[in-house]
Amino acid sequence: MSKSNRLFDLLQVLRRRNGPVPGTDLAREAGVSLRTIYRDIATLQAMGADIEGEPGFGYILKPGFLLPPLMFTKEELQALTLGAQWVSRQTDDGMALAAQNAIGKIGSVLPSELRPLLTDNAFHVGRARPQSEAADLELLRHAMREQFKLHVAYRDPTGAQTQRIIWPIMLGFIETKRFVAGWCELREDFRTFRVDRIERVELIEERYPGRRRDLAKRWRSLVDEKQKMERDKSRES
Repeated sequence: MSKSNRLFDLLQVLRRRNGPVPGTDLAREAGVSLRTIYRDIATLQAMGADIEGEPGFGYILKPGFLLPPLMFTKEELQALTLGAQWVSRQTDDGMALAAQNAIGKIGSVLPSELRPLLTDNAFHVGRARPQSEAADLELLRHAMREQFKLHVAYRDPTGAQTQRIIWPIMLGFIETKRFVAGWCELREDFRTFRVDRIERVELIEERYPGRRRDLAKRWRSLVDEKQKMERDKSRES
């Protein structure tokens, strides 16, 4: 592995970890000596990387530093293009444009020999079926971003329509279905709504309390707990 690639990988390891990373851990993951890690840390610090720490304590990278030029492996580029293709064909026009712009920005800084990988047709993602026009995904994303409440007319599996005020916290894409998860004021609990069953949606410019990301963590914990209970019940039977 070249030194530039090793430095880039070292930065990635530091970014992935929340706390100080011992030099021995860095050396083991990079497959080099501890002395080499000390030299690489010094090189990155000289290049402007805000790395704090010392031998025997560990190292932590402060955010905001990029190692130019931006380099990716072939597999990483394939993962990016596959992800962009999925977003372009499974979400909404706004996200599709954002994905295309992101790939364009990446292509502008790649070496010429790697750029063809961004247009490689080795993968295919099918297009999502048209969903309910009443529940526009861009509107749902806007409501989540601003933490606005939504008034929705929702038809449940029995065909009955109910009026709900929900706090949207997350969008889900499972096979051909789209879901919005959030707090339901009617049920006073978290609920998951199928987008194709939303018959009418209205943005309420009233922000719901707390932080969306904290609510999303609570929802995920409840989902994980429910799935664990179902697995345990299945084993018992």
